[in-house]
Amino acid sequence: MCGIAGIWQGGGDPRPIAAAMAAALAHRGPDGDGVWGDPAAGLALSHRRLAIIDLSEAGRQPMVSPSGRYVVTYNGEIYNFAALRDDLAAQGARFRGGSDTEVLLAAIDAWGVAAAVERCVGMFAFALWDRRDRRLTLVRDRVGIKPLLWGRVGGAVVFASELRAIAAHPDYRPAMAPAALAALLRLGHLPPPLSIHPDLRQVPPGCRVTIKADGRVEETRYWDPREIAAAGLAAPRRDPGFRETEALLADAVGRRMVADRPVGAFLSGGIDSTTVTALMARASDRPIRTFTIGFADRDYDESASARAVARHLGTEHTELIVDEATALDVVARLPSLFDEPFADASAIPTALIAAMARQHVVVALSGDGGDETFAGYNRHRLAARLDRLTRALPRSVRRGVSRGLAGPVPAAWDRVAAALPRRLRPRQAGEKLHKLARSLAVDDPAAVYPSLVGQWPGAALPLGDPVEPPGDLLYGADPPAGWPAALAMQVRDVETYLAGDILTKVDRATMAVGLEARVPLLDHRVIARAWALAPAERLSGGETKRPLRAILDRHVPPALTRRPKSGFAVPLHRWLRGPLRDWAEDLLTPAGLTVLGPIEPAPIRALWADHLAGRANHQYALWPVLMAAAWWRAQAAPVSASAPPASPSPAVPVP
Repeated sequence: MCGIAGIWQGGGDPRPIAAAMAAALAHRGPDGDGVWGDPAAGLALSHRRLAIIDLSEAGRQPMVSPSGRYVVTYNGEIYNFAALRDDLAAQGARFRGGSDTEVLLAAIDAWGVAAAVERCVGMFAFALWDRRDRRLTLVRDRVGIKPLLWGRVGGAVVFASELRAIAAHPDYRPAMAPAALAALLRLGHLPPPLSIHPDLRQVPPGCRVTIKADGRVEETRYWDPREIAAAGLAAPRRDPGFRETEALLADAVGRRMVADRPVGAFLSGGIDSTTVTALMARASDRPIRTFTIGFADRDYDESASARAVARHLGTEHTELIVDEATALDVVARLPSLFDEPFADASAIPTALIAAMARQHVVVALSGDGGDETFAGYNRHRLAARLDRLTRALPRSVRRGVSRGLAGPVPAAWDRVAAALPRRLRPRQAGEKLHKLARSLAVDDPAAVYPSLVGQWPGAALPLGDPVEPPGDLLYGADPPAGWPAALAMQVRDVETYLAGDILTKVDRATMAVGLEARVPLLDHRVIARAWALAPAERLSGGETKRPLRAILDRHVPPALTRRPKSGFAVPLHRWLRGPLRDWAEDLLTPAGLTVLGPIEPAPIRALWADHLAGRANHQYALWPVLMAAAWWRAQAAPVSASAPPASPSPAVPVP
C-alpha cells in the first residue's frame, strides 16, 4: 500500500516537482520513496512506499518492466499475484524479487495492460508509462478501493493518490467547483468522477484513462457493476446452505491475510466484521489480533458486543473506550485528514480505531462492503415494499401517511422508540421515519433511491448558482425495468456511495497513519457470486444479508450478532448543540459561508436555528456545509495529516 504521484509536462525535467508531490504523501508510505523520470518526454513518476509484501529493495518503486518498455508507480495489493507469477514463469518470465508490483509489470509485458488487469484480484491504483508509445495510462480497481485523482495544473498533466500531492505543484491554486459543492450538500461526499477542484477528477472505479502524446484522452470501463448484476439476473444460481459462497469468502479472506507485516482485523461485533474475523480465525493457526473502539456514551457504545465475539473466537482483542473530548479533537483535523471535503461523521471513530490499530499491526481486514454486496442497508430491506407502495397506493393516501409520519419532530419519535428494550431500539428512529415519509411522498418509483440517500431537505439547494451534477452521477442511472428493487439500489450504492463515501473514509483514515485496510467482502468475485443468487436467497422475510447470516451462524452463536443495525455512529446532533456549537457558529456566519462562492446563507441559518432549538435534527444537512467551510478555511492554514489522533489513555487488551 502506498502513495503515488506524477507529472507530464511539455518540457524540462519534472522530477523535482514529482519528488515534492510524493513528499506530501509521506503518511501513505513511511518506508521509502522513489522518483523516476523521462526528461526527454517531460515525465516523472514518484512513489511513497508502505512495505507489505517483499520488504527488500527489490520491491522499490517506481519500477521498470523486464522488457524496459513500461514503468509503473503502483498503490495496492494483487492477492492472486502468486498464481499469476507461476503462470508467467511457465511462459519464461524471470523474477528478481517477491513483490506483486514485479508480477504486475511482467503480466503487462506478457499480456498487455487490459488483459493483465482483467486477471488481477485485488485493490489497486497505478500509473503506467509506455516508453515506446509515449502514453500514460491510469488504472483504478473495480470498485474504487484505492483513490486516484488526475487533471491539469499549469498546462501539465498531474495525478496522485490525494489532492495534497497535486497541491505541491507550484502552479496549483485552491478552488472549489460549484458542481462538487452541490454534490457534497446532496450526498455528504463526492461521487466519482467529481473532485472538489474544477480542474481535477477522480479516475472512476473499474476504469482505465489513457493520455496520449498528442493530448487525446481515452477512458475505458473494464468492469461495470450493472453488467455484473445483469449477468446474475440472466443466469441465477442456487447455493443450498450458501456453502459455495462461504468457500469463496474464505478464499477472499485467506488471500488478504498474506503479508510480511503483522495483520489484524477491525471488529465491531456486527455481521460483516464478525464474518471476516471468524473466517480469519478458522484460517489461522494462532490467535488473530482484533480491534474495536467504544464510547463512554452507552447509547453509542458497541464494544461489549465486539468483546463477546472476540472471546468466542479466541482472538487477541484490544479495545479503546473514547470519551467525548477525544472524539471531538478529531473534528479539527478532518479537513486535512480527508484532503477534500468529506461529510460522513463516522470518519471520527474510523480515524481513532485506525490510529489505535496501527500501534499493533500494519494490515487490518475490515468488513466494509458487506451491505453493498449482500443487501444489508435498511433501504434494501424496504426497497420492494416501497416500490409496491409507490405503484399501488393512490398519491393522496401515500401523502397522507407521509404527513402523519413527518408531523411529529424526530425527537418525539425518538422518545417513543426509547420505550423499547435496548436490544430492539433503533438508533435515530425519528430521522429514519422522516426519511421514510419523504420516500412515501415521491410519485416516481425511480426517485425513491434519491429520496433515501439525499442529505439536503427539499429539492432546492441553498446555491445561487443552479449548476448541479446530473442525477445519474449523484445517484446512479435509473435501473432497467424489471430489476428487483433491492438489487437496483445495491448497484447504485456501488456506483456512488461505496467509492465516494465508505471507501474514501476507510482509505484516508487508515493511510493517514500508515495502516493498510483490506476489504474481502468487496472481492469482485464475491460481488458477482452474491448478485447471482436469487433475490429470495439474499433477502428473505425482511431479513438483510441472509447469506452472511447463514454462514456466520456456523461459526458464532446468533445471540452474539443478532441486534439492530447501527453502524459507526456518533451523537453528532448533540455535539452540534453542545461542545461543537461555537465551532459551528463561527463557520456558519454569513461571512463564513459566503467564501464558499454560490452558497446562500439564509436557508442554512434557518436550519441551524431549527437544530439548536431542538425542533428538528438537521445534522445530515449541516455537516456537509460545515465540512466544506472548514476545508476551505484549512486551505489557508493546512494541518499535517500524518499525526495520529490523540488518545486519552492507552488501548486496553481484553482477555
